[in-house]
Amino acid sequence: MPKTATTDRIDRNALLEFLRPRHRAVLVTRRQNGGVQLSPVTCGVDGEGRIVVSTYPQRAKVANARREAAVSLCVLSDDWDGPWVQVDGEAEVLDLPEALEPLVDYYRSISGEHPDWDEYRAAMTRQGKSLLRITVTSWGPVATGGFPPSVVDKL
Repeated sequence: MPKTATTDRIDRNALLEFLRPRHRAVLVTRRQNGGVQLSPVTCGVDGEGRIVVSTYPQRAKVANARREAAVSLCVLSDDWDGPWVQVDGEAEVLDLPEALEPLVDYYRSISGEHPDWDEYRAAMTRQGKSLLRITVTSWGPVATGGFPPSVVDKL
């Protein structure tokens, strides 16, 4: 039986439940000339329901987010053919030292407890990491690929 595409509208709580186990996304920011910058990222969800991305201050996505806070993400399932959702939001950039404890939360949201938090904090400091923190403002339906229902009926 052919797979039928789906689009399910969900509320904020269901969105957060959908996002928490999914850590792969494509982040869209705007370049200075208005074009789009696409960046594959690893993401988590913090305790306030914001999407968080660990990065470096020199990256294009960071420069773009500092200039224009409106961003979008396509959050994907691990299975390429699995459900996905587009999320729109307002990004803020946290640099060290302000980013340090939010980076700990970022790690926890994806991987759980680190065996040595002092070592992790030292590594983040040595690497000069930053954190993008995205407050979700809107989202599309959770979608799956497949044939439109009108096509499935004809197959």
